[in-house]
Amino acid sequence: MTGRFVIKGFGKGTAILVAALLLSPYLMSAQTVRKELPDLEFARFGLDKIVFLGDSAAFEKAFAKMDGALLTGSGNFRILHIGGSHVQGGTLTRQFRNNLLALGDGIDGGRGMVFPYTAAKTNTPSCYRSRYEGEWEATKNTTRDLPRRLGLTGMAVTTSDPAASVKIVLKARNATPADPDFRFDRLNVLGYASDGELFPVVVTNSGDTLAGVRNEAASCWSYMLPTPQDSVKVAVAGSGGDLTLTGIYLDNDSPGISVTGIGVNGAAVPSYLRCEDFERDLMMVKPDLVILAIGINDASGNNFSQDEFIARYKTLVKRIRLANPDCALLFVTNNDSFRRVRRRVYSVNRNGLEAQEAFFRLCQDCGGGYWDLFGIMGGLGSMKKWEEAGLARRDKIHFTDEGYAIIGDLLYNAFMEKYLEHLRRKSWLD
Repeated sequence: MTGRFVIKGFGKGTAILVAALLLSPYLMSAQTVRKELPDLEFARFGLDKIVFLGDSAAFEKAFAKMDGALLTGSGNFRILHIGGSHVQGGTLTRQFRNNLLALGDGIDGGRGMVFPYTAAKTNTPSCYRSRYEGEWEATKNTTRDLPRRLGLTGMAVTTSDPAASVKIVLKARNATPADPDFRFDRLNVLGYASDGELFPVVVTNSGDTLAGVRNEAASCWSYMLPTPQDSVKVAVAGSGGDLTLTGIYLDNDSPGISVTGIGVNGAAVPSYLRCEDFERDLMMVKPDLVILAIGINDASGNNFSQDEFIARYKTLVKRIRLANPDCALLFVTNNDSFRRVRRRVYSVNRNGLEAQEAFFRLCQDCGGGYWDLFGIMGGLGSMKKWEEAGLARRDKIHFTDEGYAIIGDLLYNAFMEKYLEHLRRKSWLD
């Protein structure tokens, strides 16, 4: 695979690539990879850094995986971004992912976990499309007493309709030239059947119907496709009982970078703790880095407890490390937000300050890094300024697409700054 992975602008050949990365002062100053940002006088872009309060060894291991994917065309570097509606919307993760994949040619290391959100009657992330036919019943991890067993995605759709199907199309909404063309040639359909003989089949673009191989340990059906594809239809076969789908994992054989976004509107830390099969599904994704951006819904009420929030997050971290003990963790502080007092009247949510401190404590106690979105955007009350600039919505909790894209660029810049520091250290050691 030598020479296949080439950072744009440096030509062909791994030797040239490594020399450019490790020896070029221009690149090492991060000028060629840094995304330009608008001038927002109310923001604090000087705080756009990943900070370690303890050992950064896990990040060094993760960056070593990125070296292999980017420099020598060997192995995969896998990132999981998990949160609530900010992640389900998809634009933030999409911007971060697109920036990483723009570093080189042919470094799509697999699209990762997706979900047929339309079948659950909710919004699909902007980075792909989903469709459905027939009758489906949704279960979400925001429900206290779950009627169905859930996994990593925090969602499930169940059907007993033999005419039911779901389809995933890897075409971004309002696609731009920056959106990669994703392809996959193998997939796992996660889920289970009950009280009958229903099972999923894959219908290819050419109309062929493929039966999968059931893997009970992973609770999924696995399929190999004859050619790489950018869409998949999962239909129902058999009869009797019902079939529950909890996710679709799309993969390919290429070394590279994979970024999976997992988000559920309204989800808090306890929402993911309710997911019985969380660890099992996480072993399928095999993340080298988990970006933990859950918390805006935890801190939205009047009875926010910092200690309780931290305790729950630590439980989630333990479950993540059961799946991968060496996984690097990046904690993202909540964005500033407001509460609606009455119609058209909002007050700033002061829990943002307590939540910010909680993330700093989590970073120190759990041995991860933190990225202070709350501070970067301007601190307490700054969401109003983002709204006035057309970068946040009127609810003063969510951002516009342009706002999410800026945050994705900020996260990417902070991540690449740390990665380039890793490359400088590596060049000195070598």
